[in-house]
Amino acid sequence: MRFNRTTALVMAGTMSLGLLAACSSNDDDAATPSGTGSPSGDASSPAADQPVTIEVAGLLPGAEKSAVDALNERITQFEAKYPNITVKSKEYQWLPTTFAADLAGGTLPTVFEVPATDTKTLIANGQLADVDAQVKALPYANDFNPLILKGGEGEDGKVYAVPAKSFYSVALHYNRKLFKDAGLDPNKPPTSWDEVRADAKTIKDKTGKAGYGMMAKDNAGGWQLVAAAYSRGGRVQTESGGTYTATLTDPQVKASLQFLSDLKKDGSLYPDAGLAWDTTNAAFAAGKFAMYTSGSDIYSALVQNNGVTKDNFDYGLTAIPSDSSNPQAGALTGGTYAGVRPDASDAEKDAAVKWIDFWYLAKLSDQDQAVADAKVLADAKPPQAVGTPVLPILSQAKYQESLTWIKDYINVPLDNMKGYTDVMFTQPLIPEAARATQDTYALLFPIVQAAITKDNPDFDSLLDKANKASQAKIDQSK
Repeated sequence: MRFNRTTALVMAGTMSLGLLAACSSNDDDAATPSGTGSPSGDASSPAADQPVTIEVAGLLPGAEKSAVDALNERITQFEAKYPNITVKSKEYQWLPTTFAADLAGGTLPTVFEVPATDTKTLIANGQLADVDAQVKALPYANDFNPLILKGGEGEDGKVYAVPAKSFYSVALHYNRKLFKDAGLDPNKPPTSWDEVRADAKTIKDKTGKAGYGMMAKDNAGGWQLVAAAYSRGGRVQTESGGTYTATLTDPQVKASLQFLSDLKKDGSLYPDAGLAWDTTNAAFAAGKFAMYTSGSDIYSALVQNNGVTKDNFDYGLTAIPSDSSNPQAGALTGGTYAGVRPDASDAEKDAAVKWIDFWYLAKLSDQDQAVADAKVLADAKPPQAVGTPVLPILSQAKYQESLTWIKDYINVPLDNMKGYTDVMFTQPLIPEAARATQDTYALLFPIVQAAITKDNPDFDSLLDKANKASQAKIDQSK
């Protein structure tokens, strides 16, 4: 789950990126330039060409001016392509606590981003528009990764949320300069949690900077605790015969909390228990600690919101440490869908899906759009990230082909990301819990804060209490 945009795929069981990269047999259709037909499926539809204005979620609040300029340039290009559509952008951050009020108050954009953890709930509540006809008419509709597309479908099989961006697996991000300053080899990042602890202590001892930082505020803390537990082979929820059971007392959840306590005892843990998703990124970008876990795509946000560049920050990305001896161990995965207001008119839905196609997806299937998007980002002042590793929304083959289209514009430090990119198509991936996901994270983050701030917390008691509450939330979600 991403707390600015994002998160889990609604899939059952552990899967590999080999499955995520499952290819459609309709490769010829995928190569068709986007925009050659109406996303409504009928170019003569009364809704297809009538003048319409839509408001779209553009960037997170506080985005760098160059990111705003790049968005505005793409809006200009979109309106030139679709003269009947006027696009207004709005800063927007997904927050489950404010969504219903935004919707009821009429302040929700026509097109907005939804973390994968919440798509099924919003669909069941009738809070997303049915855009099935528009999506099915896209020229690459048959090339969506079916497992990812499923996360945006309702029980009726129709599409209500469109896979949009930032499908990721949780990975380990690290400051290569702090590794060098501590006498560590930044080209050999840690591959086990024991190595993370050892490197964190070395960095603290040699540089005075914290070796490790942890999201702990609100649901972000629970999200990353679960990611750590999954990498050890743990689970916070199981399913059998349609019955879901809370398992927050899993030993690997406790081991992940104990890891934080051990770092605290070592003096190598960043002591702020109030770090949220965005403030964790900001602290890392400011060089306050050397390592943390988050979605593998976070480099784009570091550039967009924190001014990180290849010249001013020596960034490294590697796979989250995983217990190879445990067949259940893997990387937590998630992503972002684009949704449309449930009260959108047919004309607004047509325009909305055209925007989703143009802004999010066309660059994955159409060379001209890929190059145009990459050029705008690369030419921004300062440049925005081009080429950040993400999990493929379409087939693996289309993803790899799209990188060849934009090779002249890629400006992210891919050589420093090989610890992740070398395994991104083979590492086991684990979806987030399918029931009461946000509630479970909310129950866990106070325990994360206890691990950071208290000496020897009683994790068994805290997890037992949280587990009972999680089960009650699961039962209520039926």
